[in-house]
Amino acid sequence: MHIPKKGLRALGIAESYSGRSRSTLAGVVMRKDRIIDGFAFHDVTVGGTDATDAVLAMVRDLDRQDINAILLSGCVIAWFNVLDPDRVFVTTGIPVICVTYEESDGLSADIQHHFPGDDERLSAYEKLGDRVPFVLSTGQTVFLRSWGLPEADAARLCDAFTLEGKIPEPLRVARLCARHLPPCPGS
Repeated sequence: MHIPKKGLRALGIAESYSGRSRSTLAGVVMRKDRIIDGFAFHDVTVGGTDATDAVLAMVRDLDRQDINAILLSGCVIAWFNVLDPDRVFVTTGIPVICVTYEESDGLSADIQHHFPGDDERLSAYEKLGDRVPFVLSTGQTVFLRSWGLPEADAARLCDAFTLEGKIPEPLRVARLCARHLPPCPGS
């Protein structure tokens, strides 16, 4: 991937979870020069296991060949609905970067507490592996996991898409979109 390329495009996907039974995902396709040229929306089950399928549906719905990377605002969304970024990468051929913003001891104990005996969910979480801290040129630290892209390139790409603070622009705009959508039907 040629990170300096102005036309490089990322699909940023973020959610808006507010305690309902469904949570809204918003996806924003943004060029590195900050031009937005696509949106996708989907919903996921709070506490479910459909997050990966929802992300794949969003990519399929966009039907774009020019997306260079998928940025996820977290790999565990909608109250422990664990994404499988490796499956997203393998299925789409598009590198995936999961971005989180705070240091943490992990979620294994929380998963075991809220979903006792759900070894599949716990295994999916543990399969994500460790996060790697990276200091952006803004001076803020983010924590990254990447699939299909070396860690150094994932960090450079996140840095290139971050204007201020610590949230890359495709994720910041996707989060804003998700927060301002009406609740999913049946929520």
